[in-house]
Amino acid sequence: MQFARDRLPCHARHANLFPALTAALALIPACGDSTPGTTNAIDGGSGSEAGAKNQTVAFTVTTDQGLWKISPEIYGVNLPTPSMQLDPTMRAGNVRAGGNRSTAYNWENNASNAGTDYRNQNDGYLGASNTPGYLASATWTQATGMGASTLITVPMGDYVAADKSPSGDVNLSAGGGSDGGCGSADGGCGGDSYLTTRFKKNVAAKGAPFADTPDTTDDSIYEDEYIAWIKGHAPTAPVSFALDNEPDLWSQTHPRIHPIPVTYAEMVERTTRFSTAIKNVWPEAPILSFVSYGWNGFVTLQNASDRAGNGQFWDYFLAKMRSASEAQGRRLIDYLDLHWYPEAKGGGVRIVTAGAPATAENIAAWEDARLQAPRSLWDPTYLESSWITGSGTGPIDLIHRVMTKIQTNYPGTKLAITEWNYGGGGDITGAIATADVLGIFGREGVSLANIWWVASSEPFTIAGMKAFRNFDGQAGSFGDTAIAATNSDTVNTSIYASLQSSNPGHVVVVAINKQKDVTVTAAIKLAHPGTFSQAKTYVLLGSSPAFQAGQDVVGGAANAFTYAMPPRSVSVLVFDGTLPAAGWQPTIAATPPQYASIPLPDAATPADTRVTSPVDVASEAGATIDTAPADVSARVDGGVVLDAIAAQ
Repeated sequence: MQFARDRLPCHARHANLFPALTAALALIPACGDSTPGTTNAIDGGSGSEAGAKNQTVAFTVTTDQGLWKISPEIYGVNLPTPSMQLDPTMRAGNVRAGGNRSTAYNWENNASNAGTDYRNQNDGYLGASNTPGYLASATWTQATGMGASTLITVPMGDYVAADKSPSGDVNLSAGGGSDGGCGSADGGCGGDSYLTTRFKKNVAAKGAPFADTPDTTDDSIYEDEYIAWIKGHAPTAPVSFALDNEPDLWSQTHPRIHPIPVTYAEMVERTTRFSTAIKNVWPEAPILSFVSYGWNGFVTLQNASDRAGNGQFWDYFLAKMRSASEAQGRRLIDYLDLHWYPEAKGGGVRIVTAGAPATAENIAAWEDARLQAPRSLWDPTYLESSWITGSGTGPIDLIHRVMTKIQTNYPGTKLAITEWNYGGGGDITGAIATADVLGIFGREGVSLANIWWVASSEPFTIAGMKAFRNFDGQAGSFGDTAIAATNSDTVNTSIYASLQSSNPGHVVVVAINKQKDVTVTAAIKLAHPGTFSQAKTYVLLGSSPAFQAGQDVVGGAANAFTYAMPPRSVSVLVFDGTLPAAGWQPTIAATPPQYASIPLPDAATPADTRVTSPVDVASEAGATIDTAPADVSARVDGGVVLDAIAAQ
């Protein structure tokens, strides 16, 4: 299968994949100084495997440093189709209705167009029902059932699907050929007549009174009327809105309605127009925008025709949206939304690819690359093996890079990553990577994030999420406040620490051992005004995607503990201490402490000059990227396409 450069296989093409995924989601059952003490045991064992090597690591958890409120919305998931039933024991923090299908979604009758994911056909994939707003209501019903917020995608192209049949390429109904590949300017073989017969105009603002039951006989649908409908039908559900999906790929994913690649100026104009329409109806509703598929989209808007002289797109976009917001006297976008499917490779194969390498040696390298890849989110010293780093960019350091751009160009904008996945959903490496990423999101101040399912069965991806949301099968969760945790070996281990703001004596630690055949003995020191004598343990390892309760770990003097981390495992340690008689309440920062020192732009700086970046444009967006081979730049975004992902 041929892929455009910088593009992975896109959305689910076949509805029959989702029963398998639904079944998979139900697989998981509910379930410093070192002082000698009792180490952990799993099922009567010592936590070590026969013949395994042993190493040591020092973890120090400091409860009066690095305190930052963790957004529960980082523990989000995607709902690719309303027929999919999410497993409520995941306890997701946000449920997103989005993906490629949402670009041409008609809220009045739930018709959508599949684009190049499946024959460019219109159908009822996002809802067989003709009840207005069915996709949104189905999404928030599942979300509220698990206490989650909802993210609804609002199309901002010029057209949405008008109908659900006949099947096949919509341009065939306009007299086109059998393959739909005529190469005409409008993307259709029969001129643009299919745009008037199979699509409706997508209008941001109606300019007339809204109707709770929309008029389905006219030639347009109105997105502000959709917002009003949601506001009226979900008055208590926390709802946010995303402006479309991956517009940097519209010409590739939706050539029938947007055959020409999007430009810098067009993105700003559409974003301003549709965000204004939404804010006019629901001023408090958070808006996520840009919703880019990946690196070349971030930097060049997929080689947009007007990029020359305008710098990197994420800088340009933030600065322009700040100017537009200042002109209106209100914030038009609340989140910069990016998608992240790592380009990292091991054994010559991308880590998110479903098919493993052919040899044992390459499989080992592939798995190790997956386990190290989360470091590209935060580690300024880590250089992954990918075309991105090979282009001269250097370490990706994604979150710090983006946070700096936000502070420079549009301070106060939050960061969302509404599609992400690190592969390995069928084995322990996927669980470790997922848990590692979620810990990073909480520590680094990401505000909203959603896993996208890239395979029909991902029990270990779900297990990795449960490390933070339901490790004991009884809603046992990571705390709501991040606290500082130092680690003497960030290559082979990770540690994330939290406390509960309502009970600061309740400390939860997630500890990760990435090594396959090495037991790591951790010397854990809790710097806390309270006294801790023991910790409960829950461990995920081996071939079962279920946490097991281990033996309590008994501490020594000065809140010191020794804990043996089994090879390739995720451990959750739960400490409940006795606070001083006078009590203790930590001071929680309003912004992540590590970003407090990033300088804000001079208020007098003209808007158009705020597109400068601390990273050289040429190194990120130069000719090397333009010539990156297709096989290393394909993307996974959008969904469960096993045939496409295997073809990479």
